[in-house]
Amino acid sequence: MTINSSLTDLLTTRTSSRAFLELPVEEKILQEIFTLAQQSPSNCNVQPWQCYVVSGEAKGKLQNALIENVASGAKPEPDFEWGMNYQGVLRDRQHGAAHELYSAMEIERSDKPARQMAMLRNWSFFDAPHAVFFCMERSLSNTGSVDLGIYAQTLSLLMAERGIASCMQGALGMYPKAAREQLELPENLGILFGMSFGYADPKGKANQAKTVREELSNSVTFCS
Repeated sequence: MTINSSLTDLLTTRTSSRAFLELPVEEKILQEIFTLAQQSPSNCNVQPWQCYVVSGEAKGKLQNALIENVASGAKPEPDFEWGMNYQGVLRDRQHGAAHELYSAMEIERSDKPARQMAMLRNWSFFDAPHAVFFCMERSLSNTGSVDLGIYAQTLSLLMAERGIASCMQGALGMYPKAAREQLELPENLGILFGMSFGYADPKGKANQAKTVREELSNSVTFCS
């Protein structure tokens, strides 16, 4: 296996994949990646992440349950607060990302059915062979969320280093009931978000979407 050791290359080339090949990641590689991700930093070294990786039949069963739930019109019931009232420049960036994605998929803004079908693909894991649900104690709030974010970023970069694509998905925390039941989560654990992963389909239209990043001066202030 070829490993790209340049973090700079990984950060500048990694994108969120929304189209995957059926090829699963070898168990040995999964064990290696998740073992290394345990080195992620966390507040007071509490390491609050509890991860549930679904593949094969388990993934297919959960996928069907999630799509059925979402398609029924049920309202989201996340285990944690997910207020996303984007305004101003944040809303502009959100709309910009959506425009890039739907343009790459050749879906017009007026085509509501096609957009709905594209949205439903979140809960089919974009046909990825694997997905991971990031969970933590329900008693944790912002601090735990920060730790899980750091862990997930570490995981995605370790995957990218090995040619494995991924897509972070807040959507996988919106309808946790089916996942909680199938994964037999204890009551004290909640699902924060998830990530689909596998080998990217180079022909997938969604994978042609490219988002932009803000200039440094719009995000960082150096004080001295």
